[in-house]
Amino acid sequence: MDQIVTHTAATVPTQFVETGGRRLAYRRIGSGPELVLALRFRGVLDSWDPAFLDALARDFTVTTFEYSGLGQSTGTPSYIRTDMARDILDLADALGLERFALGGWSIGGFGVQVFTAQHPERVSHLILIGTAPPGPQQHGIHQVFFDHALKPDYDLADEAVLFFEPDSPASTAAAKASHDRIAARTADVSPPIPPETFLAMLEASSTPDAAFSDPEDRYGAFFRKGGLPVLVISGDHEIVFPVENWHALNRVWPDLHILTIPQAGHGPQHQQPELIAGLIAGFTRTTPL
Repeated sequence: MDQIVTHTAATVPTQFVETGGRRLAYRRIGSGPELVLALRFRGVLDSWDPAFLDALARDFTVTTFEYSGLGQSTGTPSYIRTDMARDILDLADALGLERFALGGWSIGGFGVQVFTAQHPERVSHLILIGTAPPGPQQHGIHQVFFDHALKPDYDLADEAVLFFEPDSPASTAAAKASHDRIAARTADVSPPIPPETFLAMLEASSTPDAAFSDPEDRYGAFFRKGGLPVLVISGDHEIVFPVENWHALNRVWPDLHILTIPQAGHGPQHQQPELIAGLIAGFTRTTPL
């Protein structure tokens, strides 16, 4: 009889699907309803905190992946929102995922909102972490984000500023703990994204004709119709996509839930992995469609 191996986020091997002329890298752990997670700017498979993924895996079959051309995936890299949505579609089709909960962190939140508007029949619940809604943003990105996020390499001190609350001792301690958990994986680690690649992608995705921020607000119009549970999770000191931009939609999107984590920044799920995983699980259980 074959031995059954139960993998954690730190031990699960990377797998691949060939689709659309490129190879997409992904990992899957856990059991239960399907949950697909889309990455942040400069993110690769090993940018997720394994404690967060392991906590989610108690309630979900969790799939993480790398966008085309990044990490261990091949193809043309792009942060244009429709391209990111295409990666989600092709991966889901290749894995036979008909309907699933979908989550996106930071820029990944843009891609998952576009995917959901394009393919609403495929998404049961939408989870948005440290990201922004469609359309104009009254509260913009803080300069401190660019000061740290565009460095060729960043260290623990940069991570504490980018993803945590550097003025909170508890948050900076959580930054060190999360950093150490991520660094504990030493085998089958995805390569970082070169600066010339992520800078070119960032510039291309910011052009006026890039999807998501178009003046017609076609994606926001979809969510204003309602019918799909949306959970936004943000730190109270979100330096990239301030949570205040979501507050304007409190009574506009009928199925919008907003949770703000105190003394937290752009990566609340890494600061409090058990809490955030539990909130996501509770949200999907109590808002069925």
